[in-house]
Amino acid sequence: MKSLLLSEYNHLEVTELPTPAAGPGEVLVRVEACGICGSDVHGYDGSSGRRIPPIVMGHEAAGTVASIGEGVTNYALGDRVTFDSTVYCGACAWCKHGLVNLCDNRQVIGVSCGDYRRHGAFAEYVAVPQRILYHLPANLSFTEAAMLEAASVALHAVRVSEAHAGDTALVLGAGMIGLLTLQAARAAGCARVLIADVDATRLNLAKQVGADEALHCSGAELVAKVFELTAGLGVDHTYEAVGRNETVSAAIDCTRKGGTVTLIGNIQPEVTLPLQKVVTRQIRLQGSCASAGEYPQAIELIASGRMQVSPLITAVAPLEEGPRWFERLHAREPNLMKVILTPGTI
Repeated sequence: MKSLLLSEYNHLEVTELPTPAAGPGEVLVRVEACGICGSDVHGYDGSSGRRIPPIVMGHEAAGTVASIGEGVTNYALGDRVTFDSTVYCGACAWCKHGLVNLCDNRQVIGVSCGDYRRHGAFAEYVAVPQRILYHLPANLSFTEAAMLEAASVALHAVRVSEAHAGDTALVLGAGMIGLLTLQAARAAGCARVLIADVDATRLNLAKQVGADEALHCSGAELVAKVFELTAGLGVDHTYEAVGRNETVSAAIDCTRKGGTVTLIGNIQPEVTLPLQKVVTRQIRLQGSCASAGEYPQAIELIASGRMQVSPLITAVAPLEEGPRWFERLHAREPNLMKVILTPGTI
């Protein structure tokens, strides 16, 4: 099968690899669309340590069922499907409590980290367990479906923050996850959603997908603006979708007393915590990892148009153009958001 292989860091090549077989409980998916995630770009240059070559990356995908393994009962040849990026065991204590994102035996599709190597969906075919598959409605294109993994991450962050109807929210970072978190907060009933970034182009996208206020500022200026817009209170919920010292600090400063800061971004492995502010203002810090059961909601929201993903797609390109698109994304070329590769024919 045709595959986009990371054969060494900073080098991708389109090559032929053996087509995987669907084992017991597995489904072989013919991949029609697969998005390039920011984590893939960090894996491309080796900075994440989570894509050790040789590896076929890619975990934001959709396609059709090409074959089914022994014991598969819920899927048939030709079914249109997507799948979770997390391969969970279903048997550990965390899985039994519905926390599949915290599975003790968790693997991620398209990741090679030393403990395991699991080829991903930048290829014509990928084999995945039936338990992580989801049916796609007829009105949801494969290109849109390639956005479901990122949408589920955003929905999970809003769910664990325990946002309620009428709450105010601020999203820090208008990248892919930030723009989807903005829409997830709106879907949860937040009455007012602000977003901040230092990139004006991304903020224009934020306005297109429903931001009440798009704030082109940072640091002390951002904090002052948020308090001005909230009558001196701060927001109920802040979603930090960057993962840097300065944005985590700003998230805490922008949140009202007793409010919640949900940490989604994780670019830096460690940040400095303004402990006294967190303690004396009784701010809740909540981490958010991947997703845990949000796929059905993501499918419904995107299929119904309540969550817009098409404005966030910069390009749809054949798999053969993958190396060039990775170079452009790695170089941080301006105005690039989501790039989707198509190993099959849409």
